[in-house]
Amino acid sequence: MLGITLTASASLGQTEGLITLIGMGLTMLIVAYYAKWKLVKNTHDFVIAGRKLGLGFGIAGLLSVWTWVIGILLPIGVTYKYGLSGLWWFTVPNGLSVVAVIPFAKKLRRLMPHGYTISEFVSVRYGGAKLARIVVVAGILFGAVQIVTVNLKGASLMVATIFGMNEGVVAAIASFVILCYIMLGGLWASMSTSTLMCLLIMVPSVLVTAAVVGQVGGLQVIWQAVESNGNGLLSITRPDAFQSFGLTFCLALITATIAGQEFWQVAWGIREKELSKTFFWGGALYYPVALCLGVIGLVGIALKVDLAKDLGGDPAALGPFLVSHLGLPSWVIYLFVIIVLSACYSTCDGTLAAVSSVSAVDVIKPLFPNISERSLFAWTRISMVIAALISISVVLSGIDLVTLVLGTSVIRAAVLVPLILSIIWTKMNATAFTAGTISGLIAGVITLVTLGEEISTYTVVVVSAVVPIIIAATNSERFDYSKLKQAHDLSEASESNTR
Repeated sequence: MLGITLTASASLGQTEGLITLIGMGLTMLIVAYYAKWKLVKNTHDFVIAGRKLGLGFGIAGLLSVWTWVIGILLPIGVTYKYGLSGLWWFTVPNGLSVVAVIPFAKKLRRLMPHGYTISEFVSVRYGGAKLARIVVVAGILFGAVQIVTVNLKGASLMVATIFGMNEGVVAAIASFVILCYIMLGGLWASMSTSTLMCLLIMVPSVLVTAAVVGQVGGLQVIWQAVESNGNGLLSITRPDAFQSFGLTFCLALITATIAGQEFWQVAWGIREKELSKTFFWGGALYYPVALCLGVIGLVGIALKVDLAKDLGGDPAALGPFLVSHLGLPSWVIYLFVIIVLSACYSTCDGTLAAVSSVSAVDVIKPLFPNISERSLFAWTRISMVIAALISISVVLSGIDLVTLVLGTSVIRAAVLVPLILSIIWTKMNATAFTAGTISGLIAGVITLVTLGEEISTYTVVVVSAVVPIIIAATNSERFDYSKLKQAHDLSEASESNTR
């Protein structure tokens, strides 16, 4: 371990970075074109894959969509910062958050078999109440922009660290590449390319970690070096890890799954009999990825990397820094780049597919009920471009990655409890849903600005839970969930409009 000098690889420059970005995009474009040619015939196929997704596509697609760029970079960063406690609070809630969707998804898939979006559910659930639908659509679209922004930011950070490219340029190129192939085939394109990218995430993660461990002398050397630092770095019970990171991150995860349209489109697009197995294995298979990469964070501790001096204080940059400064062979560095770009591309394309479904079902179709199939198809693609442009502008603002993740997740969390209550409680009404979400949002933003993320986390959950419960408790009417069956497929609606 001693005597290792961290020196930047001289063989990787901006040209190599540009070739890697575009090369991966062209590969995905070929896969997406094949999916479009074989599987996409109309808007229904584009936004929900014709409800024909199988177990293999479902698991691989879900794992890829869930493995954000921060799912690659943060297990390394939080392990460096908090030791094994950070890795524990990052890894364990990740898989459980995906599994937690199962009971809600099974119920809605059974009661609303022709659903597309969670905002469509809210509209039907509350008798077309406009404000309720606006609130949830705004929340979903905000969340989608957040997801795309976070992943573009993380990928840009990685490419900038390894290849020396400008972050804004990387974000623009990556967005263009993703839009080129996702606009071809929608959800089918996303699931098809994500199946390939699932392999490009799981297998290289093991290979890169093994190469890093071997380069610094083996696991025993790393363990002893970390142990010599003290500070409970090899314990999973450090309270500061839970207080400063774990609590807010757990809330961000559960909000991202239960209130995330990218998961609901899989729930409604998968064959019903495969739903539970898809979500279970989609969550469980992320664990080996996170645990492997967390070991690289221990290497950072053992090497005493100076976060402020070498990485500008950003722990998310530790992984790219170590991989590109340990003197590893170029193929190992490229494998790490492929892991991160695969996470970025698969998450962004799944999220943009979710934007297209929300735009078609909850914005365009209600505003223009007699719109032609061709025009509806075009507008779903335009909505993707708009979301990507907004995300690029946020990346260009220079916002810190961790602040972006935790801060915006607090804002998104306002819809979580009202949404769960809408699914499980018959007394919940539109007033309770809207008041709970808006009051939680206001309280969360105020406390986020004045008191910080931790207090804001408690506040948004408590307020968005208490307000709707108090209001709905006085409601004498009970909702009949059989009314959810009135939702129809877009293809059926289009046919009825042409008759």
